[in-house]
Amino acid sequence: MSNVLVDLSNSLAAATEKAGKSTVTVNARRRMPASGIAFAADLVLTANHVVEFDEEISVTLPDGSEIPAKIAGRDPGTDLAVLRLDFSTGSKTKTLTPAETAAEAKVGQFVLALGRPSREGIEASLGVLSAINGPARTPQGTLERFYRTDTTPYPGFSGGPLVDAEGKIVGLNTSGFGRGMAITIPASIAWKVAEQLAAHGSVRRGYLGIRSQTVEIPAAAQKALKREQATGLLIIGVETDSPAEKANLTVGDILVGFEGHPITDHDELFAYLAGDVVGKESTFEILRGGQPQPVKISVTERPSAPEEEEHHRHGHGHWHGRR
Repeated sequence: MSNVLVDLSNSLAAATEKAGKSTVTVNARRRMPASGIAFAADLVLTANHVVEFDEEISVTLPDGSEIPAKIAGRDPGTDLAVLRLDFSTGSKTKTLTPAETAAEAKVGQFVLALGRPSREGIEASLGVLSAINGPARTPQGTLERFYRTDTTPYPGFSGGPLVDAEGKIVGLNTSGFGRGMAITIPASIAWKVAEQLAAHGSVRRGYLGIRSQTVEIPAAAQKALKREQATGLLIIGVETDSPAEKANLTVGDILVGFEGHPITDHDELFAYLAGDVVGKESTFEILRGGQPQPVKISVTERPSAPEEEEHHRHGHGHWHGRR
């Protein structure tokens, strides 16, 4: 007769072993090393905050080989970094074993937080996925979504994977957003950012050039929209020569949608303005005079300008431009 607990235990051990083949040690800071995930044959995805050095970085593989690495790209906004390994140093290991990602996780499922903070081997902590939250503003960007679990974030686990009972990667664990809280960046988001970092060295974030504030949408306007949407973004400023001005957006318009998706607050707009949207013409939806209408806007990459940081810090609305 099968013992359910033994079967579960064996399954979790097998999942740890499988994911452990793609979990590495990242040696890039003064205190104890951190962890990383094999993203490709020569690329490691880890947490940006654990990469304190620009040079003399190395990655220790599961077989104990220590490989020199360089920063391929980093994004403080999502606390993600990609390291490129140099296998030309005579190591027996010539490639990494790329991790296998899972489908979207579900609240309540068993998960394992893994880390390889030393040569002593893989470490694991069992728990459940407690909540799915987001979007959330970060110090230098936004996270469309993140997971919370009741696993224990042991020292050196940042940059390591959260895996399901089959050993597939659910996300990347990090404590880099402060307040003593560890969260998990979903694999679907982390992998997308990693692709941009590997290709471009940074994440491209979109720029509209508007200043806005959240407002309630009247019932009549919701009826015109043909959907229930309680809030949108009232445009209270348009920057000269910006994508918004070129698209003829004006003060008083209410931004309510992007490519068929509702925009109810600033966090949602920030999430839509990240990544592949930059450099492309996208369809936004506005309310003008209480009536919805589509607007084509060619989103450009966000520049930086200290003066608009001043606007943002002093709370005079939110700039979706240079920030």
